[in-house]
Amino acid sequence: MIKFSHTVFALPFALSALILVSRRYPVTLSDILWILVAMVGARSAAMGFNRLADAGIDARNPRTANREIPAGKLSRSAATLFVAIFSGVFITAAAMLGTLCFYLSFPVLGVLFFYSYTKRFTWLAHIWLGFAISLAPTGAWVAIAGHFSWEILLLSLALLTYIAGFDILYACQDADFDRAQGLFSIPSRFGIPKALVMAKLIHGLSYGAFLGLFFAFDMSGVYLMTAGLIGLLLIFEHWLVRPDDLRNVHIAFFHVNSLISITLFAGILTDELLRHML
Repeated sequence: MIKFSHTVFALPFALSALILVSRRYPVTLSDILWILVAMVGARSAAMGFNRLADAGIDARNPRTANREIPAGKLSRSAATLFVAIFSGVFITAAAMLGTLCFYLSFPVLGVLFFYSYTKRFTWLAHIWLGFAISLAPTGAWVAIAGHFSWEILLLSLALLTYIAGFDILYACQDADFDRAQGLFSIPSRFGIPKALVMAKLIHGLSYGAFLGLFFAFDMSGVYLMTAGLIGLLLIFEHWLVRPDDLRNVHIAFFHVNSLISITLFAGILTDELLRHML
């Protein structure tokens, strides 16, 4: 029901935020540990809740009918217990990071859980998903600094638009099903060709945010090359998915997007290491 490999989309952004915040505030091994635990807890709880909320819809969709709950491989009560346990893990990890993080953990869970219902009433569900996941780098920053900073919001904006853009690509697979079921998505509302154009525009904003980090954090040429590589990967992702050929959606969704996240983290880490060496 939960694939840990999917965490690779957001986790490198949270770790990148840790590297950036370490330039101004001390980061301990304990901080890193509890942030990692919080990431796993939040994502597991959110995905489990999504599977529970969408069990009926998944059962009617041939693409998702074999998921654990609609296929009868996992009971709803077991899934509910799973969500409760990992919600507790997230809240506990947040509490270990400070009182502010503890208080913020409850609305954060609310934002994550609410996503599961957005496609029932708005085609902006992709944006809400991006917003929910984009809380990760800002959360990591707040856990260390104890306050928000406009600079880290650029990293969250990059993650928001990056997630929203490729979620639109992924939703193209279910455009006909969503339309028939009265569900909302950009592909079902505007059609696949227009949805792909909108995804490109959103990823254009994402690339702008990636570039903005170069100026906000006074990065070196290494990061600038990293941003260039990310731009090429985004172009390649959109080249893979075409209105009349969605066979490569999974390659674009899982493999290319994983490379983008890992490339970002590698670039920021390398930039930081060189900063200390020179």
